[in-house]
Amino acid sequence: MTDLTSLTIAEARDKLKAREITATELADAFLGAIETANPHLNAYVAVTPDKAREMAKASDERLARGEGGALEGIPLGIKDLFATRGIHTQACSHVLDGFKPPYESTVTANLWADGAVMLGKLNMDEFAMGSSNETSYYGQVVNPWRKEGSNKALVPGGSSGGSAAAVAAKLCMGATATDTGGSIRQPAAFTGTVGIKPTYGRCSRWGTVAFASSLDQAGPIAHTVRDCAILLKSMASVDPKDTTSVDLPVPDYESAIGRSVKGLKIGIPAEYRVEGMPAEIEERWQQGIAWLKDAGAEIVDISLPHTKYALPAYYIVAPAEASSNLARYDGVRYGLRVPGKDIIEMYENTRAAGFGTEVKRRVMIGTYVLSAGYYDAYYLKAQKVRTLIKRDFDLAWANGVDAILTPTTPDAAFAPGEITDPVTMYLNDIFTVTVNMAGLPGISVPAGLNSSGLPLGLQLIGKPFEEETLFQLGHVIEEAAGRYEPGNWWAAA
Repeated sequence: MTDLTSLTIAEARDKLKAREITATELADAFLGAIETANPHLNAYVAVTPDKAREMAKASDERLARGEGGALEGIPLGIKDLFATRGIHTQACSHVLDGFKPPYESTVTANLWADGAVMLGKLNMDEFAMGSSNETSYYGQVVNPWRKEGSNKALVPGGSSGGSAAAVAAKLCMGATATDTGGSIRQPAAFTGTVGIKPTYGRCSRWGTVAFASSLDQAGPIAHTVRDCAILLKSMASVDPKDTTSVDLPVPDYESAIGRSVKGLKIGIPAEYRVEGMPAEIEERWQQGIAWLKDAGAEIVDISLPHTKYALPAYYIVAPAEASSNLARYDGVRYGLRVPGKDIIEMYENTRAAGFGTEVKRRVMIGTYVLSAGYYDAYYLKAQKVRTLIKRDFDLAWANGVDAILTPTTPDAAFAPGEITDPVTMYLNDIFTVTVNMAGLPGISVPAGLNSSGLPLGLQLIGKPFEEETLFQLGHVIEEAAGRYEPGNWWAAA
């Protein structure tokens, strides 16, 4: 029998419905894989074998009655940012020690309603603040990929590094993730997986630990474009508990796979050719252009002139919103509490001990840009720049562009500790933050390997709520580039 962990979601769904395999067998296969690999990769911070088997058993019973949901029996990993009732939910931060919410996030509730099975909670950068998964209280995640001929560890990207690493290493069939400035697409590119950040408002944010409320959006990471389409269909919904979720019908995204892209106009922005970008990234980009052209798409050069201001504006808006959102972690109601002589000292002690360096840095930046005398100079100006960034995209759509093709990241995965300067680390998001600033959908699709044998991704950016076009185009790139898998080095480790 095929190794069950090698199946895609689409393949497993068909086999489960045909009763060729059971949900219990599937869950056991993944739990076994996690047991072998997780000590080496640190992708999961909490594994839930009893819950997984209980959910899989219920799935088998429903499938036997012919009642299976869209994801019946499919084993998933959940980023530690999503509230899961009675199960570890700590945003990988010390400040939320021991927190097990009495409620379920809307996104995970949607997945369970469709029959998905939870394998556990996935590692991430603390409060989703990071581009390398080095800021987690539970230690860094190790990328399943290694350079050819090297056994040195690499980062999986962040903040959804645990989600991307778990999918790449076949420790789950798909994973939930979140993207505030590139946290789905960048780790997907670093691990050879597919990740889509949907349009802002497509998925409910209720029950997802907030980082920057006007930028955060949930989305899936999976092996294939089709699998991402299947997951997003279940994750997306309007939600009365989240007024930023949009009341639009959720399309059957999977039906877009395989549709002709003939006549679609693809924009290539001049501003994404940044100084110092490796030649291999440019080559992949040109290759992606050629693939789409061969499939019948029309390629046009476009300009997004305010792109150069996106990163500095993002690193004002995001920390400002984070400083406000993280004010609730004070040691009073839940999580860590470090006593002091009075309540003020208790707040100070708890936050000093509970937050890691990167979170403290962003909270301080955010507090500074919102403070009296600086609000207009920084935060207000950044919001105006954001409007201009969105207008650049609006003009491209008005000129008939259907989607935009760019690299996902300025380079391949790097080694832990290699980047120590925060600003250099922030530059990892240079191609992805514009999408969040404009509230648009963006997908990263594997586009080949570099000369060291590491995966590189291409990013497609779409019009608001036109994720179908991204799946349509992403599938063309995927078919042309092929699928890539890391070596299973941890099995022998």
